[in-house]
Amino acid sequence: MGGPVVGDDGRARCPWGDAPADYRAYHDQEWGRPVAGETALFERLSLEAFQSGLSWLTILRKRAAFRAAFAGFNADVVAAFGPADRARLLADPGIVRNRAKVDAVMANARAVVALRQRGGLEALLRTAAAEPGARPAPRTVHDVPPQTAASAGLARALKRAGLVFVGPTTAYALMQAVGLVDDHLAGCWVRDPSG
Repeated sequence: MGGPVVGDDGRARCPWGDAPADYRAYHDQEWGRPVAGETALFERLSLEAFQSGLSWLTILRKRAAFRAAFAGFNADVVAAFGPADRARLLADPGIVRNRAKVDAVMANARAVVALRQRGGLEALLRTAAAEPGARPAPRTVHDVPPQTAASAGLARALKRAGLVFVGPTTAYALMQAVGLVDDHLAGCWVRDPSG
């Protein structure tokens, strides 16, 4: 129970990643794969914050609208957003219109720009989120933790750098999303493409 499931294409996947098609594409092509570059990392960080308390499927289905609303997650552009942009975002039915989350993305953009003077967002993520030693592949979804000591450390580092809406659980989801940890289950074809 909770282990990989075999989809209609004959591939074993983490159970959440088989259906619907949005989940399958995200699971197979993005989740757990290394992500590089400030814009891509800022997008993932922002989407994880928006997901907090919601279904990831909701966020995936609104992803194109988020990209349009937040200037492709260009931190320089979002950092310059003002009251008119905030009002526009809170009126945009294509995204999640949560005042605290919209404000967090705008504040985080300013923090990401400031981080460049200290090596940048990517360097902070890679150093602060380092997991000590390799963990065995989880066998079921119940073996995947909601947070770890490394994600708690990453959350603290992000907060010290001025980012908000980045608790240990959101930080761990970010670590999973950008390939800093591999929580594809043992037997999932993404973990072992030759299997």
